[in-house]
Amino acid sequence: MSDDGGIEAFLDELYPYRRESETFRTIPERGRAAADVLAEVRGYAAREDAMGDEGRVSGSLYCGDHDHYHVLSEVFEEFAHVNVLQRDMYPSATKFEAEIIAMVVDMLHGPAAGSDVCGVVTSGGSESLVTALYTYREQAAKDRGITRPNVVIPTTAHVALDKGAHWLGIEMRHAPLTDDFVVDVAAMADLIDENTIAIVGSAGNYAHGLIDPIAELGQLALQRGIGLHVDGCLGGFLLPWIEESGVDVPLWDFRVPGVTSISADTHKYGYALKGTSTLLYRTKALRAHQWFTYPDWPGGLYLSPGLGGSRSGGLIASTWASLVLTGREGYLEAARGIYAAAQAIVAGIRTGIPELTVIGDPTFLVAFTSDVVDIYLVNDELKRRGWRMNALQLPPALHFCVTRANTAPEVVDQFLVDLAASVAFAVEHAGEPAQSGAMYGLGGTPQGNADINALMGAYLDAMHDTAPQLD
Repeated sequence: MSDDGGIEAFLDELYPYRRESETFRTIPERGRAAADVLAEVRGYAAREDAMGDEGRVSGSLYCGDHDHYHVLSEVFEEFAHVNVLQRDMYPSATKFEAEIIAMVVDMLHGPAAGSDVCGVVTSGGSESLVTALYTYREQAAKDRGITRPNVVIPTTAHVALDKGAHWLGIEMRHAPLTDDFVVDVAAMADLIDENTIAIVGSAGNYAHGLIDPIAELGQLALQRGIGLHVDGCLGGFLLPWIEESGVDVPLWDFRVPGVTSISADTHKYGYALKGTSTLLYRTKALRAHQWFTYPDWPGGLYLSPGLGGSRSGGLIASTWASLVLTGREGYLEAARGIYAAAQAIVAGIRTGIPELTVIGDPTFLVAFTSDVVDIYLVNDELKRRGWRMNALQLPPALHFCVTRANTAPEVVDQFLVDLAASVAFAVEHAGEPAQSGAMYGLGGTPQGNADINALMGAYLDAMHDTAPQLD
């Protein structure tokens, strides 16, 4: 390979199977045998699950129990062909969705806010957050005549909010953090004006796993007469059980006056299959702003709860199944193990690896930074040793989002051994360029250049292009 060697290596990382299996660029003339297709995809799955099954992945694989996945897959199979738009044909979808919402409302102390708490099932955390923005935009336009809306969020709020604001024509205002890495409430208050339609807090945020001062934000929202959305996409299905197990967790759910909506992902610590989340509202009147209806279409009266049209009945049925299969005891047991593992990691870093600093007071996600070593060099060595961490920026840091797959004591012990060795590697190689950087959704990626947006766009092009030809 010539000067294109770097590109080929990059493509090999994105498409690792292109040199060992057939690459399809057209639909094959004859369909392949089912046994051959199954053998190929099972081979990929086995290779790709290996790291997660060993407990060496931060986040991503929240359950890790293949027996659980198998049952959910069987439930999914029964409704894989179902479009929940057709409720007359498949009324079970209404049962499943209604009961999912009811169970999540109960878990997040909806009854404390009254009998009107309600919600919807979405395709994931991003859709929940973008939908919440849309709902507040519509409410403000209809009730207050606001045409140039803005929303105030912490700098650590999930970037899906920025994406949604970009799509919806909402100005997004970012409030700084305190020295404790939670949102500065006073600074947030200063950013609110007559066009502010809502504020947002996280429980916990993706970067550091920390809970913003939701009680204070609730008072601020009430004082200003605006909504408060709590992004519990990450922690929503875990924090209630950590609290119930006896840990002091700050109030963040519907027990807080001023909280008007909450998102919580069922496909994370709810242990459902990927592709579902919940969005809850304090009142049905607020939720009504999410609905889209159109009476004048030749195809008939059109009514839609959200962005999507067709939705898989299999995902809704299997999500319901995950909640009733796991049960309160199952969620409590998992939460206790996750919390214990996270605290062991915190203690191991604070007592044994002085070059690192744990960010904040973690419950289940441990973020750490360093003023002594290049944290991305640490990540390079962790990756070489078989670990997939999540890399952060502003400040440069790594985080370990603890899941059920990480709770075995030998996993935590080995991680601390490898982390200490990786710090030693970073000390030894100080000044050398790191191979990894911070890109959301990828454990280790090339660092960007000055034109970072162009680089990220090119990366997206490469990820979504047709399968590349071999050199």
